[in-house]
Amino acid sequence: MVTIGEAARRSGVGIELIRYYERTGVVAGPDRSPAGRREYQVGEIHVLRFIRRCRDLGFSLAEAKSLLGIASSDHLACEDAQTLGQRHLKSIRQKISDLEQMETALEQLMLPCQAGQQDCSMLDTLLEGSENDWPLYDR
Repeated sequence: MVTIGEAARRSGVGIELIRYYERTGVVAGPDRSPAGRREYQVGEIHVLRFIRRCRDLGFSLAEAKSLLGIASSDHLACEDAQTLGQRHLKSIRQKISDLEQMETALEQLMLPCQAGQQDCSMLDTLLEGSENDWPLYDR
């Protein structure tokens, strides 16, 4: 059994994040010592590492919890995991497409900009029609 600090080090999950996961039910809280300190076992550290890996891939906490449930069941359901993974991959691909469109739009917006100019066409374009939206704008 190890302390929360050691569990954080071994799993790569910060102490506050471990506490958050426990409070929100993402992971079960560990046993406590007679002094009330959390005592983590190897299995609990593996669960924390699993959640961290899911989060590193961009899965939401709910998705990570679902994957953990699939991984923890007696009958690994690859089809269920693959369905969740495919849904997440579709979302990632959509975000990539959105980012590429934003990149193109920003490149186009910056084309007329020239260093040293007093008036900035990029800022003018961004401010266009935003008088009602942006209280700091005062022309």
